[in-house]
Parts: sequence; structure tokens; C-alpha cells
Amino acid sequence: ILVVDKPADTPIHPSIGNYENTLANGIAWYFEQKGEPFVYRCINRLDRDTTGLIVLAKHALSAAVLSQAMRSREIHRTYQAFALGETAASGTIDAPIARLNGSLIQRTVDFASGEPSVTHYRTLAHCSVFSHLELNLETGRTHQIRVHMAYIGHPLLGDTLYNKTPGTFPRQALHSASLSFVHPITGEPLNFHAPLPEDMQNLLT
Repeated sequence: ILVVDKPADTPIHPSIGNYENTLANGIAWYFEQKGEPFVYRCINRLDRDTTGLIVLAKHALSAAVLSQAMRSREIHRTYQAFALGETAASGTIDAPIARLNGSLIQRTVDFASGEPSVTHYRTLAHCSVFSHLELNLETGRTHQIRVHMAYIGHPLLGDTLYNKTPGTFPRQALHSASLSFVHPITGEPLNFHAPLPEDMQNLLT
């Protein structure tokens, strides 16, 4: 396995308009410099501007084991975020998510046709007009945290897709802070942590 602390403004794989500035390109270069063959196998996914921890499988066996662990909810992910307004001390958002009609990108809460989606959060601090949160996912839907926080009236700072007043923060204020899972080969429990990036740390000052 390879665990990476992804920076902002970095898509995880090439797409239209993003052919070279991706995590996949960077990892391919890394292994080329080491003279090692490598196939890009990304186990958990982060949006382009979400920072923090991603785990990659270095061969097919570990990819299969980790992918099954992800489906079985055995890879535990903790995020930190900054959301608009004063959030409750803690809460659980249980609201199904579907693709928004007419959009290739945007998601929405949809109780008729959405997929089950559950997010747990607790408030770490209230900071002026926003709140610092820790969040744990039971499911891993596209944009889940961003959609759920907007749904309860506390969209993420800087989220131009789901926040009608995103403010001046340059991206959605969301960070993959920790990953916990069992090593796919040895069975050893593993825990990884990544500190808040500088732009999010500055929100605490």
C-alpha cells in the first residue's frame, strides 16, 4: 500500500481539462523515478480541492482486499471541515443522495431515488460565523459531506457548488484527517493521520 496526503487543486485522476495535474500523474512519476512498475489503484477518493489522506494499492491482491474492506465499511475515515453557522454539538445526518437531474457533477438529497447515505459529526469549536467539525462516514457517496452539510443548513466554507454564499475561502474547507484499516496482507491494524493544511489551520487563528 501507499498512503498519500493529497494537496488541494489536485484531481485524483486525469479527466477533461486535467490531463497532467493529477495525483495519478504524480504517482506514476514517483514510481518511474524508482524504476518500479506501477498500476494506479486508488481505494478511497477525494474531490479535487479536498485535502488529506488517500490509500493506494500497489498490486492487485491488496487492491481486491482493500476494495472489499471499503464496501464492507471496514476502512474508517475521519474528516475535518469548516461549515457556515453554529452547528449542534453533534449529530447524524441520514439522508439518501442522488445525482441532481440535469447535472453531471452536482448531487442532492433525494428520498425517492437516492442511495442510503449517513454522516456523523461533532463540533470541535465555534469560530466567529463558522464551526470547526469532525465528521465520520458510514457511506461514501460522491460529495457526501458537502451535500449533507448543505442539507442541514451549514454548507462548507468555500464550497461554490453547494454554498450560495461561499465567502472568500479558496476551496471547500474539507480535509481527510485520518484513515484506519487492517493491512491487506499482514492483518496489522493501521492508523494514519494528516494535520490540517495551512489554509485551514489559518481559520483557527
